[in-house]
Amino acid sequence: MEVRYLPDVNSYKRMTTDELRKNFLIENLFQSNEIPMVYSDVDRSIIGSVVPSGKALQLTATKKEMAAEYFAERREIGVINIGDNGSIVVDDKEYAMEHKDGLYIGRGSKHIEFKSADSKKTALFYFVSYPSHKEYPTQHISFSQSTPLKLGTQKEANKRTIYKYIHLNGIKSSQLVMGLTELEEGSIWNTMPAHTHQRRSEIYMYFSMNKDSVVFHMMGEPDETRHLIIRSGQAAISPSWSIHCGAATQSYSFIWAMGGENQVFEDMDPVSMDVLK
Repeated sequence: MEVRYLPDVNSYKRMTTDELRKNFLIENLFQSNEIPMVYSDVDRSIIGSVVPSGKALQLTATKKEMAAEYFAERREIGVINIGDNGSIVVDDKEYAMEHKDGLYIGRGSKHIEFKSADSKKTALFYFVSYPSHKEYPTQHISFSQSTPLKLGTQKEANKRTIYKYIHLNGIKSSQLVMGLTELEEGSIWNTMPAHTHQRRSEIYMYFSMNKDSVVFHMMGEPDETRHLIIRSGQAAISPSWSIHCGAATQSYSFIWAMGGENQVFEDMDPVSMDVLK
């Protein structure tokens, strides 16, 4: 597990492109039969992925970084499958995971195992975990059961649907809020006008893009922005002081996950367009 201590709001202003990418971008997700993970000091999040190919992969705690007997001893986990069919075993129950299905894994779950239904058509499990101070039941949600919210217009090139999975009016959690956004063909902008979250951090993982396409992910303070060029299957960590929005060379999807003090989805601080620099 890679451990990252993110720079503060002043230090990031002096960073080179390589330094920004090393600190805020996660590039090595979705490796066959591996579970790459990044532990961030921002709200103590863990971001990772699982691609089982021909065998089941078990999610275990790393003693040095987590000081736990098992991964979910003091944590909750949100998982979304962006690949082919698979399943997740949590203790004594197996949950079928079709494309874009989600699973909330509650604190105290001891055995967590990921499988693909076909070794040649693998599931692509993406997960985000935060510390949890209360036990909530493990719960599966199919893509069709998620709560959709349509936003944007074709004229503004930001017509999109937000699908809420783990939130106050959906699957309950200790602090994790998680879902998926899909942009319609011809739309490229997400989360614009921009906002920040004073009371929580957010992680974006972009996908459903071809290999020649990129996202220009905007970050930083509203009056002194930077950008990261991100490719499909990569994620950006966004601390509370940073905006998080972007535009791409084609339509795309992304998974968003938040952790922190407040779970209210609408709890954000809007940034007017005339403030952005």
